[in-house]
Amino acid sequence: MTFTIRKLSSDETPPMDLLLLADPNEEIVLSYLDRSTVYLMESEDLELIGVYLLLPTRPHTVEIVNIAVSEKFQGKGFGKKLLSHASETAKSEGFFTLEIGTGNSSIAQLGLYQKCGFSISGIDFGFFLRNYPEPIWENGIQCKDMIRLKQDFP
Repeated sequence: MTFTIRKLSSDETPPMDLLLLADPNEEIVLSYLDRSTVYLMESEDLELIGVYLLLPTRPHTVEIVNIAVSEKFQGKGFGKKLLSHASETAKSEGFFTLEIGTGNSSIAQLGLYQKCGFSISGIDFGFFLRNYPEPIWENGIQCKDMIRLKQDFP
């Protein structure tokens, strides 16, 4: 399948339904959305496949604060392609480190991120308990801690 990845233009509305797949709290998504650059992955007939957001956090460091693939397209390698694009974009924009975080219960994502060159760099214990009003359950595990990963560029 042919696809393109492009920046969301200023006159377009971000795909909130897709962003909420990765982060179920709309208030939190809105808190970082305006400070982020939004990238859309679309099929050749302009069907939305996926999205990711890059947010500069410190000098020379940028974070993927949200990444999601439409349920219809999951399990087909598009997440890996989005991560690869994010890495290339971060490098080309002069960043030295790309970070990403996910829940302790996000088993598939933890595997994917490590397969794509990220290494675990820390744990923010109790992050989801402190920042989300409703408990999050995934894979039969309560999501409590934020697992932080990073990828450094030479």
